[in-house]
Amino acid sequence: MTDIAELQPAAAPPGALEFRRAVRPSPELGRFLYTAAGGNWFWTMRLGWTYDQWLERLSHARVETWVLYEEGTPGAYFELDGSTETDIEIAYLGVLPVFTGRRLGAWLLTMAIQRGFAMGATRVWVHTCTLDSPSALANYKARGMRVFKEHSEPIDLPDETPGPWPGAGIYGPHMPASAVRRWEPEGESNA
Repeated sequence: MTDIAELQPAAAPPGALEFRRAVRPSPELGRFLYTAAGGNWFWTMRLGWTYDQWLERLSHARVETWVLYEEGTPGAYFELDGSTETDIEIAYLGVLPVFTGRRLGAWLLTMAIQRGFAMGATRVWVHTCTLDSPSALANYKARGMRVFKEHSEPIDLPDETPGPWPGAGIYGPHMPASAVRRWEPEGESNA
């Protein structure tokens, strides 16, 4: 999205909801939000990060983490990356499983886009993929975002989504293992 006027905002869902920016860099909070919201969707890129890697990322002057609370409980979050001065990437946007199904994602995206432009962006953008929630792309488009580029690449994934922590299990919407495609070294895939 290159102009805030393109935004088709979603209304705030009912309930006692509150957004707060996590101003103090906290690797513990960052990792909690990442695994809690992304554990059902193969968010695995940061699972091996050290404390110092989390701290470095969250300490960047143009990286912001915003948390949506309901009755004092974290329910969703987004992370904005403004390290490229005129662009703001919605690096992560996710809803914790027990809060899904209430249209929080639409309002969350609205707030992320608005905050991105408030940070001085001339473009707010996001990467998504086929491993994301099935409603993610429709949400992006409904808010006024448009597809800029598509590409395919092989990725090695575990047999199951990691869940919020080892042994916790998978609860709520998730990417089922049957939907995962395995890429062989020869470039062919099998289900």
